[in-house]
Amino acid sequence: MKHITFYLDFISPYAHLAFEALPEALVGVSYSVSHTPVLFAGLLKHHGQLGPAEIASKREWTYRQVLWLAHSRGIALEMPASHPFNPLALLRLALACSLEATPGAPNRYVCETIFRHVWRGGAEAVDVRRLEALATQLGPKHDPESDAVKAQLKKNTDAAIAHGVFGVPTFAVDGRLFWGLDALPMLRAYLLGDPWFDGPHWNSVSTVSSGIVRRR
Repeated sequence: MKHITFYLDFISPYAHLAFEALPEALVGVSYSVSHTPVLFAGLLKHHGQLGPAEIASKREWTYRQVLWLAHSRGIALEMPASHPFNPLALLRLALACSLEATPGAPNRYVCETIFRHVWRGGAEAVDVRRLEALATQLGPKHDPESDAVKAQLKKNTDAAIAHGVFGVPTFAVDGRLFWGLDALPMLRAYLLGDPWFDGPHWNSVSTVSSGIVRRR
């Protein structure tokens, strides 16, 4: 049985879609999964990137595309009233539900509840009253604002960066990274033992030289 580390941030509509699509995408495959919240903004800062919602024209396209992808896949999705938003309260809440049993990796129910809090209903994702109701529903055993929870989020994010993660959703298995919703078929093929992954192509891309480097 292969183990997948699923790096996610609740701010990402693609992470929500991938979360909802993963069970069907891997039907018939033997695997286990750890849902690992990370701070997407931390990944972006480390790699010197802007998020898709921080570029005006890309922002509108991103929202149109995720709404279409949800529609085409039969996944319920509505844009929250404001996006992007600060996801720290949601990430910390998820981790506060996991520290005792599985440090750094909340269970599927917790992640599902938070994703659907954000991506269903069209309300403000971080409205104070809604966050209070969400916390009551999930009943974390630790204070989401505790130093331990904050440290766990930083640990998750730093570990993701160390493993080469640059965006969410990312699926890590056997030291290989599969990024994005559209990587699910590729992930499935790998887990089923497609011989392509043992050929030259996976590693050969690292030998391609860069023909131009832009100055920032």
